[in-house]
Amino acid sequence: MASEQRWREQFDGAPVRDAEFTTLSGVPLEPLYGPPVGDGDAVDRVGWPGQFPYTRGPYASMYRSKLWTMRMFAGFGTAADTNERFHEILAAGGTGLSTAFDLPTLMGRDSDDPTCEGEVGKCGVAVDTLADMEQLFAGIDLGAVTTSMTINSPAAVVLAMYIATAERSGVPRAALGGTLQNDILKEYQAQKEFVFPPRPSMRLVADTIRFAAAEMPRWHPVSISGYHIREAGSTAAQELAFTLANGFAYVELARAAGLAVDAFAPRLSFFFNAHIDFFEEIAKYRAARRIWATWLRDRYGATDPRSLTLRFHTQTAGVSLTAQQPELNIARTAIEALAGVLGGTQSLHTNSMDEALALPTERTARIALRTQQVIAHETGVAHVADPLGGSWFVEALTDELEAQATAIFEHLLELGDGSMLEGVHAGIDTGWFQGQISDAAYDLERKLMDGRRIVVGVNEFTGGNEEDQPELLRITAEQEQTQVKRLQAVKADRDDDAVRAALAVVRDDAERPDVNLMPALLTAVQTYATEGEIMDTLAEVFGRYVETPVL
Repeated sequence: MASEQRWREQFDGAPVRDAEFTTLSGVPLEPLYGPPVGDGDAVDRVGWPGQFPYTRGPYASMYRSKLWTMRMFAGFGTAADTNERFHEILAAGGTGLSTAFDLPTLMGRDSDDPTCEGEVGKCGVAVDTLADMEQLFAGIDLGAVTTSMTINSPAAVVLAMYIATAERSGVPRAALGGTLQNDILKEYQAQKEFVFPPRPSMRLVADTIRFAAAEMPRWHPVSISGYHIREAGSTAAQELAFTLANGFAYVELARAAGLAVDAFAPRLSFFFNAHIDFFEEIAKYRAARRIWATWLRDRYGATDPRSLTLRFHTQTAGVSLTAQQPELNIARTAIEALAGVLGGTQSLHTNSMDEALALPTERTARIALRTQQVIAHETGVAHVADPLGGSWFVEALTDELEAQATAIFEHLLELGDGSMLEGVHAGIDTGWFQGQISDAAYDLERKLMDGRRIVVGVNEFTGGNEEDQPELLRITAEQEQTQVKRLQAVKADRDDDAVRAALAVVRDDAERPDVNLMPALLTAVQTYATEGEIMDTLAEVFGRYVETPVL
């Protein structure tokens, strides 16, 4: 029973939340449940929280020590608009910030670019220069709050803006905690917000990983994301496998850049979807932890337990929300959020009921946050680590999802002649990932159309669909004009010679693969060079990517 003793030592050494760990009727709850005492073989088959292979959770005490971070995703209009929402989230009890950027920002274009007309501020906040980043986080102590930024192709540029903003407010980069999504591989597979071809884009990812490993010990430089893969139509097994394959590819990328695996792997994080099939989602998270731990130890030689423990953020499924009877989305979100918690997530965003129609209002975002708070403080599910561990159903599903993911890994390794990095590149180049996701999405749509899969309010139980829609958040043309005028004012006030000189250094460094681009990007953003100017400069060296259609 050495494993039980190790778990007990870890558990006893962990802090304890100020909470009463009993049922509502007062029945005391143990921190962990399993087979009868003395049945060591049965216990070891399921495992222990905080111990390899971490199927039951990355930490021995799980939520008894610390609840998950309630990180609400927000962003709309101008930086001033979103800054106000950030303050509202923190005042309502949110414990982390997550930034949604608008489509022009995600695509590396400025708000005054003619191709961006009508899109500025619509699906997130517009950030063109350091001035916008400074306004976005005005009045927020960046040393005291962790921030997640969902951005990919321009991720290195946006990270530079965030660092510069923090340092100008007196917070050193080493004190910054948070996450940069920066997962460019899934853009070619699913979300399509790419700018440069895959290989130079991966150079930028490697530069941010090396920079964070050297100078930002609390920062997660890549959040390997299955969320968008699932939203594009993949199955749970595909989401699991494609996401972890991308993670292994980043490990191989960083090792090729000269980093030891234990120097960077502890700061890699993951981002999964919480879909509506309750038990399948729980099993997916448990399988993900087990696969990651085993591969990092056995294939990549990691020895630091922090490298082996997969930690992840969860967001409830946007694609499961319906425009019909949107109040039903509150129930869907609660069920999906509960799956994330029972699966052992480290942070969670809950979607708002009106997001199938528009960006959420302040009221619906507050309801979504309150949903997490009800789960955390009223249901008792946070009192016990992995409360479903040992369930015949959950354990069988966990094994099955692991087996399906393993088959996909074997295919990718074959494509890459033994290299996961090259296998993923080959899968992108040939359209294999895109084809797999497309086929899965088509199969689900057929089930919806012929009634084999019921979605309440869509293909069954449609009474109430004729009722008026709730009040929605509207992003006006005036907000776009405000952002464009602000950008023009920043350009008029800056030192253009300094901008040109900084961009020249960016171009020169981009031409030298052995040079880390982060220092040049930091200098450029501090001259108030725009995101679009910096991305255009990089494109002069890297080129722009045009996807080959999948037939």
